[in-house]
Amino acid sequence: MFVNTDQYTKYIRLWLITMIILIVSIVGVGGLTRLTDSGLSITAWELFSGIFPPFNIEKWNFYFDEYKKIPEYKILNFNMTLEEFKVIFYWEWGHRILARIIGLMSIIPLIIIFLRFKKNLFFEKKYYLVFLLVCFQGFIGWFMVSSGLVENTDVSHYRLASHLSIAFLILSLVFWFLLQNLEIKKNTQKINFFFLSVFLFFLIIQIILGAFLAGLDGGLIYNTWPDMNGQFIPSDIDKTDLIKISSSNDPTVIQFYHRFIAYIIILFLVTLNYFHYTKGIDFNNITVLNIAVAIQIILGIITLVTGVEIKYASIHQLGSILVLLSFLFIYYKNTN
Repeated sequence: MFVNTDQYTKYIRLWLITMIILIVSIVGVGGLTRLTDSGLSITAWELFSGIFPPFNIEKWNFYFDEYKKIPEYKILNFNMTLEEFKVIFYWEWGHRILARIIGLMSIIPLIIIFLRFKKNLFFEKKYYLVFLLVCFQGFIGWFMVSSGLVENTDVSHYRLASHLSIAFLILSLVFWFLLQNLEIKKNTQKINFFFLSVFLFFLIIQIILGAFLAGLDGGLIYNTWPDMNGQFIPSDIDKTDLIKISSSNDPTVIQFYHRFIAYIIILFLVTLNYFHYTKGIDFNNITVLNIAVAIQIILGIITLVTGVEIKYASIHQLGSILVLLSFLFIYYKNTN
């Protein structure tokens, strides 16, 4: 029989909660970095350097001169002053500092816990997967930034979507580990696993479409709801465009699908509520998801009709976290 299990569980729980807070924070900061067009302000990876911001004018001029070499400055921001550059620099620098903190927090506490409990408790190696994914995320982050440094004025929306998706994957994994750690009681009456898996699939697709839309600045067009400038399918695309792979580069198509998937998610949510009612499952299990989806829909509409006003767009992105985690809670309770 293991000893100090309660202490071990407590420390792991504290670590998992800390990681969730940090990951949610970096998603928020990352979204604001994107919305303020700050992501290309630091043109080198600086894996081990760049911990501190510039402290003198020579260093500021160095970073600014490097920024002047990329297409974003030459084509879009050629009138930018050094003071304006400092604003976007600090957004990206803050994003990278937070990423470094997450990297350290994903491994150092685990090593400490391992050293403390290795003699009397089996240490679950699954937690190291979080560290590996965080390292991979760092590489993908630079891979994304590099796509906007040579020929383009912005990063690839495919790489942006990959970067955000991995962040959500890490967050979901940590949240799942936390549910296991808390020993959340499973439902005795189960909801169909295939149904829940399809629901989860549409949630993931919706998050990816949202990233595509952000990367293509697709929220700046068709700022009406529920129609797209008076039509269900806008006139500048036809039905064949909706099934072309090349249309993944078309912001109109992406916005249409982002709207359409939202309606599908609503139908799934109504069905999920029906299952809870007919099976007699406690509605407390689904209340947070209902509220999260309702708020997310309202925020999405407001973000659209305001032409992607930063404060609404940022909250809308964070809202997707609440939707995903509240659904994962239901998903977990219906697993064996």
